[in-house]
Amino acid sequence: MNSRTEQISSAREGMRKAEKAREKELRSSAPPTPSGHGPQRSTEKVSLDEIVPTLKKMLAYARPYWAAMIVALLLAIIGAVLAVISPDYLGDITDTIEVGLRDSIDMGRVRHLSLIFGLILAGSFVFSFAQARIMAVATQRTSQIMRREIDHKIDRMPLSYFDRTSYGDTLSRVTNDVDTLSQTLNSSISNIITGVVTIIGSAVMMFVTEWRMALSGIAAALVGFMLALFIMTKSQPHFVAQQRKLGALNGHVEETFAGHNVVRAFNAEKEMRDEFHARNMSLFHSSWRAQFLSGLMMPIMTFVGNLGYVVVCIVGAVLVINGVIPIGVIVSFMIYIRLFTNPLSNIAQAATSFQSASAAGTRVFELLEEEELADESEKPVGTPAVRGDVTFENVRFGYSPDREIIHGFSARVKAGEKVAIVGPTGAGKTTMVNLLMRFYEVDGGRILIDSVPTTDMRREDVDSLFSMVLQDTWLFEGTLRENIVYRTEGVSQERLDAVIDEVGLRELVQQLPQGYDTVMGEDTQLSAGQKQLVTIARAMIADNPLLILDEATSSIDTRTEIIIQEALDSLMQGRTSFVIAHRLSTIRNADVIFVMRDGDIVETGKHDELLAQGGFYSELYNSQFDPVGQGATAVTEPAGGHALE
Repeated sequence: MNSRTEQISSAREGMRKAEKAREKELRSSAPPTPSGHGPQRSTEKVSLDEIVPTLKKMLAYARPYWAAMIVALLLAIIGAVLAVISPDYLGDITDTIEVGLRDSIDMGRVRHLSLIFGLILAGSFVFSFAQARIMAVATQRTSQIMRREIDHKIDRMPLSYFDRTSYGDTLSRVTNDVDTLSQTLNSSISNIITGVVTIIGSAVMMFVTEWRMALSGIAAALVGFMLALFIMTKSQPHFVAQQRKLGALNGHVEETFAGHNVVRAFNAEKEMRDEFHARNMSLFHSSWRAQFLSGLMMPIMTFVGNLGYVVVCIVGAVLVINGVIPIGVIVSFMIYIRLFTNPLSNIAQAATSFQSASAAGTRVFELLEEEELADESEKPVGTPAVRGDVTFENVRFGYSPDREIIHGFSARVKAGEKVAIVGPTGAGKTTMVNLLMRFYEVDGGRILIDSVPTTDMRREDVDSLFSMVLQDTWLFEGTLRENIVYRTEGVSQERLDAVIDEVGLRELVQQLPQGYDTVMGEDTQLSAGQKQLVTIARAMIADNPLLILDEATSSIDTRTEIIIQEALDSLMQGRTSFVIAHRLSTIRNADVIFVMRDGDIVETGKHDELLAQGGFYSELYNSQFDPVGQGATAVTEPAGGHALE
């Protein structure tokens, strides 16, 4: 999703706490499932008032393929009509043979009727095949349009949307929900139309052929159909529960595997197994009920068909004995009954699928109708060369309207300065850089770059001014070269080699089987430190005038840090740099340190000046060395530097 994908990854650290708090609140406020695990979705059936609007929106997206769909439906109707009239010719063939048994069979007429019967069946197959092919192409193209619209929609949505919606939920809307809509559009609509045509056509042909047999056969079929419909209504809630509990089980498995090291370290295997067993049993109870009830459908419909055959044969035999009808009518009616009963189950299945499609469509169209970022097409494209002066003027911001995080933040940074932003967890450090890059819009005040408000520039132009290195590294599946160069064009091999040597990745490149062209997949495992070195190299290649380092060396050992510290100093040379929660070796060399507390700057100055003041920064600094209060004065940095996060 282009530049916004990288923005989402870059802002992930700032959103993580809000997302976890939101999920915890949802879990605590939702009613428990039968097994006592997590929220429970309603299993009520979807009403017609909800299905119709969703269907209209689906058809609106299929507008470019309406003509193809209409042609497909016409072909389906023709195929159904041909299938309906074919039994009449089979009955004529039977009657001709029966009459011929008394004297001599008219083989010419039999061949003539058989040829017509065969052509009708072939035509029905051809029309049905063409309909299926056209409908499949049209519906998949419609799905393609919907996925493209969602992709573009995410580019236009504020990152605040992801504060209240998990990435997994959004991914599910793009994949599972769109697939559900596509399958419904592909099969259910044509099944309903062809089913209705087949039912009406076969009923008409039965009444035209012999009304008494028609009444008896249809009555027998409808009795069985009502029983099947009753079972389908009972099985539908279990299918909904099955999908919900399957998703809960998958989520538990993914969570356990992702945190496998933590589970092992805390000896939580038994608790995880118990949790898995509880969710697995809950899924089992819903699944077997759903599968058992739905499994009754085929025996019931088989019974309905056989019952129809028996009724037709009995009634037909009586009429044949009384000389009312020829025996060929019975043969025709046996096929008519099959044509009449089969679409009934298909229509019932299609009606059920519309319920699932309505639920999926609601989720898809909720996403497509979400509020978008303000249109910036009228703003000038591109930015002139910038010096790097940054000004915060009374900036106010909160992730939610009822909770303000940044309270009137004001600061001025000169071009080329290296600024360290320190403070305890939750002070607003990462939030400030998110606002600086316009990942979020300020609620009050403004941020200026070279005296130009960032709101007067397009978001992509603001982003193009920054390089960013996060504690949470981000690599995509591609070659090492592609991961380092990323979106920077015209990078020469000499420049790439120089950056690799500068950050200390030369040994890694030499160890990889294809060097720069080695794909960074599951088979190529990099350590956390190596991944962070790659992201630092990416920032150096981008060569943007402003730089943000957010715990940029947190995953790197002390020896490696010494190697790349010179590279970072070189990278920051001449650039306005914001260093967040960095290790003390970097913070001590900063031109200015902003000490944040509860969303405000409480102290400003150089490292030595702030220590001499004996204020909040001094308290944070000294707490790292003397946790038991013995007054240590060492300046050696502790591993991790957690007090300044």
